[in-house]
Amino acid sequence: MKSLWLIPLLFAPSALALTDAEFQKLHRQLQPDPKATWRTIPWKTSVLDAQAEAARTGKPIFIWAMDGHPLGCT
Repeated sequence: MKSLWLIPLLFAPSALALTDAEFQKLHRQLQPDPKATWRTIPWKTSVLDAQAEAARTGKPIFIWAMDGHPLGCT
């Protein structure tokens, strides 16, 4: 019952329709800068690999952790 208000949207022309060229342009604009500093950091996705490298090089481990939905950090 709650979703009945969505039915008219099925018949409305999409105002958000993109041509292939518009999509490609938008996609290029949304890409992160390849020269961004964070891209130069040798990130590890395995805590065990990071621990082994930290022990080998004598450097600390920085862990970035969060919970919840990635679009709404809690």
